Amino acid sequence: MLLVLALAAAIWGLGWALGLPRAARWPLIGLLFVAVLGIQFLFPQGHALRAATGGEPALWLLLAGFVAVILAYRHLLGRVRARAQGQEAPPPPAAAQEGPMGEAELERYARHIVLRELGGPGQQRLRRARVLVIGAGGLGAPALQYLAAAGVGTLGVIDDDVVENANLQRQVIHRDGDIGTPKVFSARAAMMAQNPYARVLPYHRRLTEEVADDLFAEFDLVLDGTDNFDTRYLANRAAVRAGIPLISGALSQWEGQLSVFDPARGTPCYQCLFPEPPAPGLAPSCAEAGVLGPLPGVVGAMMAVEAVKVLADAGAPLRGEMLIYDALWSETRKIALKRRAECPVCGGAKGTTS
Repeated sequence: MLLVLALAAAIWGLGWALGLPRAARWPLIGLLFVAVLGIQFLFPQGHALRAATGGEPALWLLLAGFVAVILAYRHLLGRVRARAQGQEAPPPPAAAQEGPMGEAELERYARHIVLRELGGPGQQRLRRARVLVIGAGGLGAPALQYLAAAGVGTLGVIDDDVVENANLQRQVIHRDGDIGTPKVFSARAAMMAQNPYARVLPYHRRLTEEVADDLFAEFDLVLDGTDNFDTRYLANRAAVRAGIPLISGALSQWEGQLSVFDPARGTPCYQCLFPEPPAPGLAPSCAEAGVLGPLPGVVGAMMAVEAVKVLADAGAPLRGEMLIYDALWSETRKIALKRRAECPVCGGAKGTTS
């Protein structure tokens, strides 16, 4: 028996020296135990190898039972300790957009429910809402975080990019350990950790003309946080065809802007404001021109505010208006927007598109 114990100690020590984790060393000890039992049962009484490993299987079976009892006790004790310290989280609740809110949800959204403009009915509308966010980058990151925390029932996020080190200066939904991970999956993990009541639908792909109409038809509202004009124009066309509001934001260096485009309710669309994309070089990207790290958080949070107002029918969303925020000089201003009768997307009769 001493020989077996010495072998076990040697296996454990060698595994430690090689840097093997405990989880990898225990199976090796288990294989040794199985080999010893095999010797005890297969070799005849009085065999030298059987004598060297204990002589009788009963001793090893007794030892195995004793170890099993100790391990079971430790496992049970760990679970009891975790529950007592509140470290063992309950299983995530299933996303529920229908029916009354449970006690945990009522407590979570209590600060919304006491707002006169929202109340219980407004929170229920958020709970039943389906919102698509295009882009999980600078603007999408804070918008997604706040919409998930606010209790929006279903959140879709579409982005074909992966997390890069240069993103982390401003895209706060992602972490250093997420570098190389598709942004939609990194964002989904963060949102579910924040609010397990939310249902998050990640689409790891680029928004294209082929999928836009079918995708937008599944949602009540779209937030566009992209940084290229092709996608912005595409999102605008698809939103107009679907008859749903589009909340659009943009950033440049120290300045941000946002508006709610909702032609179904008589407002201009995005292409009314920008009939054609700017000439190359006139609207450089954030990578080219730079952007203040907290600025996307400010504008993205504003986009989430506008989304809550639209979904809950609260206050006065930025329909037909654009809010411009200058972080360098701490100034905000609003400008009125007008619909263009000759707009190829929303001009003429309501719902007319090209």
